[in-house]
Parts: sequence; structure tokens; C-alpha cells
Amino acid sequence: MSERTLTGYHVFGIFAAAFSVIITVNLTLAFKAVGTFPGLETKNSYVASQTFDADRDAQLALGWTVSATLDGSDLILSINDNIGAVVPKIVSATLGRATHVGDDQTPVFTHDGTAFVAPVGELARGNWNLRLVAEAADGTRFRQRIVMWVGV
Repeated sequence: MSERTLTGYHVFGIFAAAFSVIITVNLTLAFKAVGTFPGLETKNSYVASQTFDADRDAQLALGWTVSATLDGSDLILSINDNIGAVVPKIVSATLGRATHVGDDQTPVFTHDGTAFVAPVGELARGNWNLRLVAEAADGTRFRQRIVMWVGV
């Protein structure tokens, strides 16, 4: 039986193959991460920062408390102030996962006299976020991310 020798070409081939695998895996993970969650909260953070304090103060002055629960396949959204239930205009609402946009949906809310209700279907178990933008009667914008846990 002849003995094979390890040459410089073999060592180079081993290193090239190992680093090719590492680089391929890193690039695949990076493209998947950027493709599923772009990480963009606002288009221009500098412009958004110029009115942040005034917007936050106006929103806090409303005194609203918001909660979201799941009742079967319906999403129940309750908005209350110090006096009782509030019926603002829902500007936008997006229900989705915190880590990717693949399961995002836009619930269409109707007010049933006590709360807002929207059919959302059966949601998978785990952490869900409702990103809500509502408008008070005086035109004040209310923005909040409501975290919901969907159990079994």
C-alpha cells in the first residue's frame, strides 16, 4: 500500500473549502436576517426626532390605556381614559411577530359599543405585537406597540 503525502496544494484546498463553508453560512444568515426583518422603524429618524417630545407629551396628556386580547379568532382592542371607554379613529393597525414581517396582517376594526373588534384568524402560539396608530377627536396622534402573548 502506498502512503500519500500531504502537500501544500492539499492544505490550501482544505483551508479554501473550510473558509468557503464559513463565508457561505455567514452570508446566508445575513441575507435571511435582512430579508425577514429590515429593522426600519421610521424612514428618517432625524425628522422624527424633531417633534418627538411634543408628540409624546400630547399623547401622554390623553391619558389613554390600551389593551389587546384574543378571543378565539377575534382581536379585542380596548381604549380607555380616566373617565371610561374612548372611541378614537383607528388610523392604522398592524398585527405581526416581533422578529419578522412574514405573518403581518392589517386587522379591520369595528366598534361594538364597548371595544374594537377585528377578525384575525387563528394565530400561532407565541409573541405578537399590535402596532397601533389612533387619532383623538382633537387630532392628537396616539402611537403604541401592544405586546400580546398567544398561548395554546
